[in-house]
Amino acid sequence: MLVLEWIGFGVLFLLAASAVLFIRRAVIAGAGTIRLSLRVSTLLVGRGWSPGFGRFVGEELRCYRIFSFAIRPKRVLSRRGLVVERRRSPEGQERFSMPADWVILRCLSHQAPVEIAMAKSTVTGFMSWLEAAPPGAVSSFQSPGSSPSPPPA
Repeated sequence: MLVLEWIGFGVLFLLAASAVLFIRRAVIAGAGTIRLSLRVSTLLVGRGWSPGFGRFVGEELRCYRIFSFAIRPKRVLSRRGLVVERRRSPEGQERFSMPADWVILRCLSHQAPVEIAMAKSTVTGFMSWLEAAPPGAVSSFQSPGSSPSPPPA
């Protein structure tokens, strides 16, 4: 009888954890969300991607992990000072961890470089969001070999 009670508690715990994950996603996700993967570690080539979703909130893109109980975002990217340095297709191991039609954007920000992967159709909206920055913000795309231009005086 004791074994059945422990099994029952285990099943109840798994159901509760699953419910919390789904409720968290429903509360955080809403209008202005996109599917993306955020590279959280660069120790191994092609590895370190965390699937999630991003939510546009004013001047910020808040990146949340899908498989996390945290209510706070994993990373917050401010539109001011965010520059897309390079755009590329998934290579090597990355092709196994994300859909084929996704694009990887290497972005520079005030905090640190960050890599974001998203669908090609989503990149258009992301770039529009960057370009809609208020006057004086850094441009949204940096051509290879050039440095970001200083804001106008």
